[in-house]
Amino acid sequence: MTEQNQHTSPPIVAPTATEPSAEKTVRRRNFRGLSLEQRQHERRAKLIEAGLQVYGTQGFFSVTVRDVCAEAKLTERYFYESFKNSEQLFKAIYMQLIEQQQQLVMSAVMQAAGQPHAQMIRAGLTVFLRGLQEDPRMARILFVDAVLVSELHGTTILDAVSRFDRMIQGFMLLMLPDAHRQGVQLSLVSTGLNGYVTHIVIRWVMGGFKESFDDVLNACQVVYSAFLQMLQVPKQP
Repeated sequence: MTEQNQHTSPPIVAPTATEPSAEKTVRRRNFRGLSLEQRQHERRAKLIEAGLQVYGTQGFFSVTVRDVCAEAKLTERYFYESFKNSEQLFKAIYMQLIEQQQQLVMSAVMQAAGQPHAQMIRAGLTVFLRGLQEDPRMARILFVDAVLVSELHGTTILDAVSRFDRMIQGFMLLMLPDAHRQGVQLSLVSTGLNGYVTHIVIRWVMGGFKESFDDVLNACQVVYSAFLQMLQVPKQP
């Protein structure tokens, strides 16, 4: 009996699901035309704006993460996507406000460049103080709650103060390029000028802006004017 040739049939392969097209993949990763990273950035910005509102009106210690999320209209899941706790959000808001104020002051002073020194100083102080008066939320965060939040008692406040110290020192060198030749340690003087204005502003903010704007502006300017006058007086032989 001869063996019949057995022909093996090709193995049966189960049909595989078709892979999503590149177009579908892009559609899944994007929502409203925004990538995942863009949506995360957008949510972070909403939380910062919400924090500015609730911290600036109610005070840091009266606000919870839930309050911030309710203001931002986001769930707590998205809060912890960007920040590990309330202090970290507060720190981000604080530094953003500091940077905004610094840019505004620098711009105002540079626009007044070429005018008498007193007008340059007044221009910078005016934009700084006006910003605080027009947005009490910012004033409260920068000059009331910031000194009370333990997270900021480290390098954050020192970094912010140092930024303004360096900015003031730069302005002093702009107005008095030969100051260092008179034995003046501008870095120390700049710290002193910064501290002088800061303490006046803290009193003004915590007192509910009771003093008039002009009184506060003049009080802040007087120490700058006195310093400039001292350096501009020719030394006696």
